[in-house]
Amino acid sequence: MLEVKNVCCGYDGIDIVKQVSFSINRGENLCIVGPNGCGKSTLLKAISSLIDFHGEVKLDGKNINALKRKDLATKIALMTQSSNIQFPYTIYETVALGRYSHLKSIFSRLTKKDELIINESLKMVGILDIKNKLISELSGGQLQRVFLARAFAQDPEVILLDEPTNHLDLRYQIEILDYLKNWAKEKNKIVVAVLHDLNLVQNFGDRVLMLNDGIIKGHGNTKEVLNNNDLEEVYGIDIKSFMVRTLEKWR
Repeated sequence: MLEVKNVCCGYDGIDIVKQVSFSINRGENLCIVGPNGCGKSTLLKAISSLIDFHGEVKLDGKNINALKRKDLATKIALMTQSSNIQFPYTIYETVALGRYSHLKSIFSRLTKKDELIINESLKMVGILDIKNKLISELSGGQLQRVFLARAFAQDPEVILLDEPTNHLDLRYQIEILDYLKNWAKEKNKIVVAVLHDLNLVQNFGDRVLMLNDGIIKGHGNTKEVLNNNDLEEVYGIDIKSFMVRTLEKWR
């Protein structure tokens, strides 16, 4: 279980996330939703211990602050919106970076098991056939899949994803989210994903956490939260009616 208790965090001494608490069981996924600037990305950074926070974050009863950085990297993988190109590596070399937290030292060579996991991760996101291509030559959608593959290669207990479907066409959005859902259930893992598209949340989410101004406005199963009366208040629009009107146009 991933447990977040009374977490407050932010920047320059100002809390953006305020007293957020929730838990998510292994085998489940949680979607975090809410308007821009409500603290979604900041919360993910706190859970992955990238920024300081008050409160507790525990994985299987162990406080993440008690883990060394390398040990934490074997437990939690984070893919942020700011993932970018640092060096002109190949796709394979970039995804292989996800295995380094599992190596005994920085000078250790990748094992056959590591290579198998890397290739399987590439296959999962549909880029195995171009694994030798330089990432500097990729489109935004291809690059997004590279960073997803790197998170899979890390083989963590928890994957945290900040807008994982950015730059992906509809087919890959659906395929990636379906894979993440199956990955969590089949391997008894946990997925926490920030998503803006509530249609995708309806299809993907086991549970939803809705934030507004850093405060929880809804938490529970997807149907309950997305039918919550607070939805219109949070987004400033009658989203459900808009979705129904849009659906009518497909008939």
